[in-house]
Amino acid sequence: MKVIADICVVPLTGRISVRKEVARAHAILVQTGLKTNLHGYGTNIEGEWDDVFDALKRIHTELHADGVPRLSTTIRLGTRTDKDAGIDAKIAAVHSELE
Repeated sequence: MKVIADICVVPLTGRISVRKEVARAHAILVQTGLKTNLHGYGTNIEGEWDDVFDALKRIHTELHADGVPRLSTTIRLGTRTDKDAGIDAKIAAVHSELE
């Protein structure tokens, strides 16, 4: 089943800035080959259900291995059975309404 996920991975490191860890998490997503869209407070991911959740598990596994003691991830999911609508199609539909 295809899914679009909006995730926000928050590395709890004891430091104010976590950009290094966020960049590492994003690099892991890119390595998976899944369609991603980084935004100001998270990332959209598009792909098959199992692939998306495998990618999230990989982020947690690798960041913990890198020394991050705690991660908090928020996930919002969307699935459709009536049509194949990816991230780009959803954004284009809203932009067409704005014109």
